[in-house]
Amino acid sequence: MTGAIGATPHRLPEFADRVLTAAERIPPGRVQTYGDIARQLGEGGPRQVGRVMALYGGAVPWWRVVRADGRLLPGHERRALDQYRAEGTPLRGESNPGDTPRLDMRRARWHPDEAAREQEEEGA
Repeated sequence: MTGAIGATPHRLPEFADRVLTAAERIPPGRVQTYGDIARQLGEGGPRQVGRVMALYGGAVPWWRVVRADGRLLPGHERRALDQYRAEGTPLRGESNPGDTPRLDMRRARWHPDEAAREQEEEGA
């Protein structure tokens, strides 16, 4: 007889937990690519990170984990765009009516190693 009593609670795979933790660390107004997170973790690749975000990413700021070309996530463009505008994330192409803007990856991309270095320099 099996039942909920004494059952082991469902746990996220370790890789998924690490991806979601990385997504939560991205500051408002900044983004990282799927590949950035894979490199930062030292395992998996962009597709594996994307799969984790598709399955489990609803509880974290999913709009901050993006495609390398800056295009918005298909099917979620409006929701993501609302978040980007609220957070002040740099966009490009907003001046073309009817076109969906893209992220300005040069300005929006967050590099945690550089951010840590800047904080150290400010504290010194």
